[in-house]
Amino acid sequence: MANYIYPAPGVTGVEATLTLTVNGGTDSTGLVVPSLQDITVNASNDVFTWTQLDEGSKKQIATTATNSLSMNIVLNQDTFFGVTTAGEDAQTAGIFGLSTDKTLVDFELYLGDQSDTTGSGGTSDGKTISGSGYVTGLAPTVSADSPVWVSPITITVTGDYTIT
Repeated sequence: MANYIYPAPGVTGVEATLTLTVNGGTDSTGLVVPSLQDITVNASNDVFTWTQLDEGSKKQIATTATNSLSMNIVLNQDTFFGVTTAGEDAQTAGIFGLSTDKTLVDFELYLGDQSDTTGSGGTSDGKTISGSGYVTGLAPTVSADSPVWVSPITITVTGDYTIT
């Protein structure tokens, strides 16, 4: 039987979650970003292309990757603008502050649980993608058809992903 990644929306402990901490900061808990929608993990290798006089087709070789996470979030005032919390740099800055201050963040994206939890460890055995990057791409909008503020958010990754 296939073992799918199953984020189980609405089920505590197995849903997809994103946690941000300030790189080199004092965070112990970090900022858990609520209300995630449409999560996309981008791992895109660049390609160097050249032609040779003795070949009828172009040659290509993969080079360094451009990595990023993108998603939409329904804005929560405390997580977007921050709440002063002792020892929690990311919670105090909020998503908007992390972006405008160009703060390097460490992120952990828990993808969700496995569809088949009868395997090695039971529930919450899903994978986590982590790394460091910058919060970019904020563009909050509201309309009569969507009466809550919604914003895209991108974490532009510096370096490689780590999978645990």
